[in-house]
Amino acid sequence: MGAARDTRLIVAGKTVAGVLAVLMFVCACAGPPRQHAATPVKRAVTGQPVASSPGRTAVIGSPGGYRVGQRQVTFVEPGHLGPADQYLGSRMLVTGIWYPLTQRSAGSPPAATGPFPLIMFAPGFMQCGSPYSGLLRAWASAGYVVAVVDFPRTDCRVGAAAYEPELVNQPADMSYVLSRLLALSAQPHNVFSGLLNRYQIGAAGQSDGGDTVAALAANSCCTDHRLKGVAVLSGAEWPPMPGQYFPHGAPPMMFVQGTADTINPPWTSLQLYRADRAAARYYLDLFGADHMIPYIGTSPVEQLVARVTLGFFDRYVLGQARALGAMTRDGNVSGTAALVSGGRLPPR
Repeated sequence: MGAARDTRLIVAGKTVAGVLAVLMFVCACAGPPRQHAATPVKRAVTGQPVASSPGRTAVIGSPGGYRVGQRQVTFVEPGHLGPADQYLGSRMLVTGIWYPLTQRSAGSPPAATGPFPLIMFAPGFMQCGSPYSGLLRAWASAGYVVAVVDFPRTDCRVGAAAYEPELVNQPADMSYVLSRLLALSAQPHNVFSGLLNRYQIGAAGQSDGGDTVAALAANSCCTDHRLKGVAVLSGAEWPPMPGQYFPHGAPPMMFVQGTADTINPPWTSLQLYRADRAAARYYLDLFGADHMIPYIGTSPVEQLVARVTLGFFDRYVLGQARALGAMTRDGNVSGTAALVSGGRLPPR
């Protein structure tokens, strides 16, 4: 679903000989990379400190409970065979990370003490993470670490060289970055040590990124069984993907779709939503919304999507049963949105 799609972000890696290495880029990336370093390209702090009683910590899953920091790291994925048995050379995977900060307001507060749940995010064709910053920050402010992967041939920086058929290789990129982040979290003495809960992992993606995470969750070519819940934002089945969709079920999934989307029209999301009912399936219908507006900026519909997807992740990644009620309430707004499940069609 090609014409006007989305972006890309960050990376870390290992050598062809099998030695794991994380590349560190300093300022304008001058100088040779250092092995085994986890220092990011940049760090920024966003949001406002949250008032709290002494000794009291924010509750994971509560929107706005944490300030948010950003880091950028780069992973190098070694050459390997792709899902269509083609050889792929090494791939630079720039990854942006939004993460919860301590409540301290002075100076540069460090990351809050983990472990935290993780959401892997895939931007759309010719997009990077920045347009989605409101959505990403909303999740991170609720206590999630959010990792945004910039794909090497379809991100916002490649311009006329963008190559959409490359989408078939993107699910493996997501799995590779996920594995590297978990490895860093498990190692001592780096900025990610102890940050991630390896048992609480979700994924989301928009447009071609939605196609990517749909395959990551449900296509036999590239299923990643570590995922506990997946949100597909204006996504679709990608026909060249070599595997089969939903051959043995998939984790809980939410499909978010605007009724006025002409790039990925509603039937593409409905096809995925109704293809399998072995686990929880939700469809968030956004009345009159197009392909991008529900996921960028701070419009009312973007804020609605942030609340409903957060409720979905709270329910299925964190296992909070009470989140289902909030998700249902936030997803059903007269004249704006309807949330349905179990294969039921949205009202028309």
